Amino acid sequence: MAVKNRYYDPSKAHHTPEGFTNPEPHHRGEGDFKRWQRERKAQQLPKPPRMGYQRFIAEWWQKADFNGSDDRLWFLGHACLLLRIAGKTVLTDPALSERASPLKFYGPKRKTPVAANVADLPPIDYVVLSHNHYDHLDKTTIKKLLRRFPQLKFIVPLGMKTWLVRQGARFVEELDWWQEHTAGDLTFHAVPARHWSMRTPWDRNRSLWCGWVVTNPALRFYFSGDSGYSRQFKEIGQRLGPFDLAAIPIGAYAPRWFMSAQHMDPQQAVMVFSELKCRKAVPIHWGVFELADESLDEPLHELALAKEAHADVAPRFLPLKIGQSILAD
Repeated sequence: MAVKNRYYDPSKAHHTPEGFTNPEPHHRGEGDFKRWQRERKAQQLPKPPRMGYQRFIAEWWQKADFNGSDDRLWFLGHACLLLRIAGKTVLTDPALSERASPLKFYGPKRKTPVAANVADLPPIDYVVLSHNHYDHLDKTTIKKLLRRFPQLKFIVPLGMKTWLVRQGARFVEELDWWQEHTAGDLTFHAVPARHWSMRTPWDRNRSLWCGWVVTNPALRFYFSGDSGYSRQFKEIGQRLGPFDLAAIPIGAYAPRWFMSAQHMDPQQAVMVFSELKCRKAVPIHWGVFELADESLDEPLHELALAKEAHADVAPRFLPLKIGQSILAD
């Protein structure tokens, strides 16, 4: 058997000789992608937000303000967050270009403005990446970050270091699920997610995907990355929770027959809030790119409905405007 995965460990269920896999398999049919594309075109999906794009931006977007020195979390749109903790800054999945695509003229286009360009950011100490899809790993943004912060440290799942080094990164730490890396007062834990990876037709699942837990004596923060619903959330909560603050995805879920294996919906996000043992959380993975069939504002409406049956969760799982922040405590 030829082993192409240089990290391959046959004792780990998410490792394969070729790359990586989900321990809870879900196999799409051969024609499912074309069926989805055909159906969304026929139904003219996604629809615009209920009150239109400009009204949505006016209600759910603001320019980010990084003044102050308190521990704080900013939602910068989609899966990009900035965590300021104990004088250090951690940036997650920065994708600040106009498209989530390898091409400048084709691919999912940003529907809401950038809340902070790279030039607007405070000094960044660490970037954590969940996986290599274009809406989470943007080459242009990475290059701009490295030009501005040459000493930037990247903490990533297995298989992503080579790509980052090619972009000019000097400091890259790769981790497998359940491994950790300590830097000063911060510890970064790579945790399971249910997803996949690919940047070209030739590298499908050759690098790993994950979520992240960032801890220090004052805070336990969970960042989901991209994930479908999985029994692994309960294990993350048991092993590393309870969490003071979490970022849980609620978007890119429709239609469920096609998206459920890789993206959770708002109803599942509410379940995950409890399984992770969260004190408070913010929803992410909504409001920027139209990656699935739901409109930009539908995840927020569905989240509000999902919380109606969970009075204990409702006031502690609240959406931030893109660009808005919350105390990290």
